[in-house]
Amino acid sequence: MISKLPKWVEVGAFVLALVAGFVNAIGLLSFEHQSVSHVSGTATFLGTSLFNGSLLQVFHLLGILLSFLIGSALAGFLLHGATLKLGKHYDTGLFIEAILLLGALASLLNEFFLGHFLASAACGLQNALATKYSGAVVRTTHVTGIFTDLGIMIGAVLRGEPLDTRKAKLFCLIILGFIIGGAAGTVSYAEYHFYALLLPVTVCLICAVVYRLYSRNHN
Repeated sequence: MISKLPKWVEVGAFVLALVAGFVNAIGLLSFEHQSVSHVSGTATFLGTSLFNGSLLQVFHLLGILLSFLIGSALAGFLLHGATLKLGKHYDTGLFIEAILLLGALASLLNEFFLGHFLASAACGLQNALATKYSGAVVRTTHVTGIFTDLGIMIGAVLRGEPLDTRKAKLFCLIILGFIIGGAAGTVSYAEYHFYALLLPVTVCLICAVVYRLYSRNHN
């Protein structure tokens, strides 16, 4: 089913995974060392903090979770469904993500927790922008599910089933993009501190413009 994915999905998934890896690296390297592109670890940390942490820490972690949820809800409001389809408001979502990251930059410069909330909302929004197409789940802000799906594919191949090369390529591109983004975020943070967030902001804005032009020309 994933063979029906349009060609632009692979490029977009790689770029968005790169953005998420970049933003998450800055979150992990900044004060509180907070992951913002996925919430599994944050949820576990919240559970432990209920007994071992301060009230402020609980509020901080709960805010990260709720912010990711709000960002995802915003994408759901914009897109009206989970299926990837050219012509939807992905450009609007990317523009809003850029605004959220700019807000995160301003807040993080002053070491406000609000910066983590805004960055988490941006990642939640991005993760929900690309959800599914013909049964293929496409996530760009974490790679746990991607590795799981790859493992399932490898097991199926060992059982004698043919390899879905298009699916494997898409998953590998997402993993590669996330890792490269993390490396780029680390180098950029060391050089420019929180101002490094201007790079993913710029990438989101460029992607929004390119998508809008591409959509107009192919509709």
